[in-house]
Amino acid sequence: MSDEKKLSKVEAIKVESGYLKGNIAAELADENPYVSDASYELLKFHGSYQGYDRDTATKRKKAGLEKEWEFMVRMICPGGFLTSDQYLKLDKIAEDFANGTLRITTRETFQFHCISKGNLKNHIKALNENLLSTLGGCGDVVRNVMCSPAPYKNAVQEKLFDDVQKIAKFCAPQTGTYHEIWLDGENLATSGEVEPLYGKTYLPRKFKIAVGVPEDNSVDLLTHDLAFIAIYENEKFLGYNICVGGGLGMTHNKPETFPRLATPIAFVGPDEMFKAIEAVIKLQSDHGDRGNRKRARLKYVVADNGVEWTRKMLAEYFDGELQELRPMGEFLVPDHMGWHEQGDGKWFLGVPVSSGRIEDRVDEKVRTGLREAIGKYKLPVRLTSDQNIILCDIEEGQKNDVASDLKGYDIKLLEELTLVDRNMFACVSLPTCGKALAEAERIKIPFAVELEKVMEKHGIKEERIGVRLAGCPNGCSRPYSTEIGIVGRTPDNYAIFIGGDFEGTRLNFKVLDRVPYANLLDVLDLLFEKYVADRSDEAF
Repeated sequence: MSDEKKLSKVEAIKVESGYLKGNIAAELADENPYVSDASYELLKFHGSYQGYDRDTATKRKKAGLEKEWEFMVRMICPGGFLTSDQYLKLDKIAEDFANGTLRITTRETFQFHCISKGNLKNHIKALNENLLSTLGGCGDVVRNVMCSPAPYKNAVQEKLFDDVQKIAKFCAPQTGTYHEIWLDGENLATSGEVEPLYGKTYLPRKFKIAVGVPEDNSVDLLTHDLAFIAIYENEKFLGYNICVGGGLGMTHNKPETFPRLATPIAFVGPDEMFKAIEAVIKLQSDHGDRGNRKRARLKYVVADNGVEWTRKMLAEYFDGELQELRPMGEFLVPDHMGWHEQGDGKWFLGVPVSSGRIEDRVDEKVRTGLREAIGKYKLPVRLTSDQNIILCDIEEGQKNDVASDLKGYDIKLLEELTLVDRNMFACVSLPTCGKALAEAERIKIPFAVELEKVMEKHGIKEERIGVRLAGCPNGCSRPYSTEIGIVGRTPDNYAIFIGGDFEGTRLNFKVLDRVPYANLLDVLDLLFEKYVADRSDEAF
């Protein structure tokens, strides 16, 4: 990055913030229902986005009324793991300070919505008292670190989960301002090297890390800035293939922005994980675009400079030999829903949650049912990257009781879901997301019902085809790394992407733009007809 290049306003805010302190504390205490632009940017690092009710904004503006301001809070939950006690307390926190729902994200954690500014501090403080944190839930740092959520009791899965916990700790921001603002503690960030990994400007943009094996690509490893692929030979752990430069966000009408899958770069030894993380983060910090946030992700550094340049620069930052890539097996995506043996005599049950929204609906009391079952049987949980929940450590003799209890609340288990519904998910979108251009979560359930009829017409209802809905091109539901992506374009209009694969190894491409919602099924009907007529061994 040229020293003469103009920096974005966010870069100046970070520099002047005193390691993310800014004026947040004072603004939390004033009477305004919102915060300033500077505090809006800094709050992201603390795990919160400011927004407003998009449904009422226009009507209130015409009436001369203030927007209905609200905040979203996102936790850090490495690997998606929560104890039963933590889950139950989160359910209570959602009731006390948010809108009474818990929203599973595609990064294996929870978001809470519709929090007033007056409740924001109490909410975050309560999370910390539950031994959880929001620091780094958003912002220009490493976000929630992911791995397969399956709680198998074997050496491979347990190592992946252990790696995730270590990476999360290594990459956590060190500033003491979080403790000062939210927990009424002393600001520990007053001297010395406050952020040894990030520095005072942190990263140019968000940074995502995942750990996995080819046999379980349920977290879409290649969509991350940095993915560690664990390599085994005859059950012996050898080290990691590292893949660099993935990311899915883009901007409509700006072809210089685009989704990209991470490139396999090199192999590193069993004890070189942290060294590799530091090298990749330094590469992004030094060469990421700090003037244009729309092109600030690591994927643009790799795309603009090339793979060989990237490998060469990483070797310099690594200060050691980057070994040649090791052979990897085929990427697969197992289904963790339904019943599975853990490997220790106990079972886990994957429970589908539509769009990750844990709430009580008219026909399905998901929130109450999960709360009762988790509390009654003292079940730890894992949150999944496709917005579902796994109930762990179920005794053999408890299986029927657990399933019966859940069904007593009309919760639909795997055997009651069609493949269409099972393999479709959506981002939050309207009314709480400020970036949303069109609906996503709120249309998912009725859209799935109608889509199933179209697929049944073409004889493909029983095929495993991924469909992901997104309210905007930022791609939180990962719409570009599956067979069918439907992306909000303008209110009630969508772009359609096809051609990816279920295993997450190939991006799709746009075939139509600005399709009205009312015409989506007609368009997919024609695409399915073409697919069935011309199908080959390739994915849709």
